[in-house]
Amino acid sequence: MGFIDVIKERAKAANKTIVLPETEDRRTYEAAAQILKEGIAKIVLVGSEEAVKKGSEGLDLTGAVIVDPATSDRTQAYIDKLVELRQKKGMTPEQAREILLNQYLYYGVMMVKMGDADGMVSGACHSTADTLRPCLQILKTKPGTKLVSAFFLMVVPNCEYGADGTFIYADSGLNQNPNPEELAAIAGSSADSFKLLVEKEPIVAMLSHSTKGSAKHADVDKVVEATKIAKEQYPDLKLDGEFQLDAAIVPSVGASKAPGSEIAGKANVLIFPDLDAGNIGYKLTQRLAKAEAYGPITQGIAAPVNDLSRGCSAEDIVGVVAITAVQCLAQ
Repeated sequence: MGFIDVIKERAKAANKTIVLPETEDRRTYEAAAQILKEGIAKIVLVGSEEAVKKGSEGLDLTGAVIVDPATSDRTQAYIDKLVELRQKKGMTPEQAREILLNQYLYYGVMMVKMGDADGMVSGACHSTADTLRPCLQILKTKPGTKLVSAFFLMVVPNCEYGADGTFIYADSGLNQNPNPEELAAIAGSSADSFKLLVEKEPIVAMLSHSTKGSAKHADVDKVVEATKIAKEQYPDLKLDGEFQLDAAIVPSVGASKAPGSEIAGKANVLIFPDLDAGNIGYKLTQRLAKAEAYGPITQGIAAPVNDLSRGCSAEDIVGVVAITAVQCLAQ
């Protein structure tokens, strides 16, 4: 079985409930129909019965739960909780009601917060900022995690590198220019994500345009410092840097450029120095190597909520829902 097939089987066994709040988009319904047909997860759609019926015409959504914020008997509890969580920011009951009745992403996050769902997937027609804002306001960061970050899980066909062609690329979707402490935190979270999703040992490379001092620049210094911090904070983690990409994943190059490193040439978790590099890197791999790219998957939120690319397909949504369901196992 391919990677995503294994993830789907694990998701089926987990039997988690995932909210899909973007009921204004046909792709949501197409994905929901496939998820329900395959038994990947229980699905909650946020919207009116009428809107859902119209948007899903011709599709079988048998088993989906439709929650209309305007009529649900849980809405008042969500309003009360949102006021409690945001009262220091001046949130009033009237404002909370307005938000929850009109911004379904907030409603979906409140379902997760209140234990009525295990996770949420959104972003097909909302920006990353719109998807993550309610998460950070309501769910906040996972205990022991310093920041929320995002990665792409890359599955490269016919590839002898990484974990049989499987890699995590981070941060490829959220943090623009992380400082050394943030890069170290991203490395730790990404290693945990790799272990959970791929079920193999993470081997982490801190990437740069330099390998072990081959170039001098402030950008290199940042990665060197991040590597030092990460080694101190995660002493049991297989992690090293700074590496050029080829030294990180190609055994012969790693042995040549970093002969003293146990990580060089073996990495499967790639930590990019900034968002530009991470984003360009994953898209190059996706387009030129015809890799499967799942993400951006978020890590560091107190409960699993994942973003989608606005160019995603229904099949992409299915894959991210399966990954989200598996992430719920770590809660």
